[in-house]
Amino acid sequence: MPLWVVGVAILVALVLAWVFSGAARVLLRRRARLRWSTAIVLSIIGIVAGLLLGELVAPDPHLSSPLAFLLPMGVSILFIAVYAAVAAHLQKPARATIDEMLVAGESGTVEFKSTARVNLRTGQKDERMEHVVAKTVAAFLNADGGVLLIGVDDHGTPLGLDADLATLKTPDVDRFELWLRDLIMTTLGTSAAALVEVDFAEIGNEPVRTVCRVQMVASPSPVYLRPGRNAPPELWVRAGNSTRQLTVDDAAAYIMQRWPLGLGASAAAQVRAAVRFSGSR
Repeated sequence: MPLWVVGVAILVALVLAWVFSGAARVLLRRRARLRWSTAIVLSIIGIVAGLLLGELVAPDPHLSSPLAFLLPMGVSILFIAVYAAVAAHLQKPARATIDEMLVAGESGTVEFKSTARVNLRTGQKDERMEHVVAKTVAAFLNADGGVLLIGVDDHGTPLGLDADLATLKTPDVDRFELWLRDLIMTTLGTSAAALVEVDFAEIGNEPVRTVCRVQMVASPSPVYLRPGRNAPPELWVRAGNSTRQLTVDDAAAYIMQRWPLGLGASAAAQVRAAVRFSGSR
């Protein structure tokens, strides 16, 4: 067999491995916590296993048959899925408890808010408080994710949700979560809302305070805050332990750096977001 044939065969195998790896990542979405190099190696192994399996299924296989393409791809995706599942299970970091976050204080990934609806200075419902919550969620989504604790003051002292719950027709945490999710969906969009988790915990002994934890993961695309119908969209990001709005020029530069254009660069950005998503769960 000529050497050029061997070289072409190796090149074709690598290209197919890259294609199958990409297909696996699309199908598995954010669950594939793998580097491209690892995924390609697993895909090559899957191609070989798929071809061997195809020979067992069809004693006289032909490279032009659909089976010769679909079976190696299916086995490659299966190998990557199994490896990713095992790796995710073994490498899954323990989520910090609310008590631990209260002790550690605010940081680049943790923010405290006393209320989400009520201005404690006036004692009245204030839309500016809602805007603060929305922009904080957007900033975490546009960075590497994080946690927003509602019902906690700047010093980490639990205040509870009583003030916010009193503004609802049905003052309970279920209604509060519905309101919060509606706020996020309205101001940030449905795709952004899907990247947010909400739960509640009771902190302290006497009195017991209910705290809301809003968990965000890194978004695979820019998240814009729309404060009103006629207001222009805003891009907020997390800078250290603060939240800041980017100007038009800074926003353009930030987007190009974090979510670069182009097929290869865009795929790389999506992969980075998938890794951040899996690692934060």
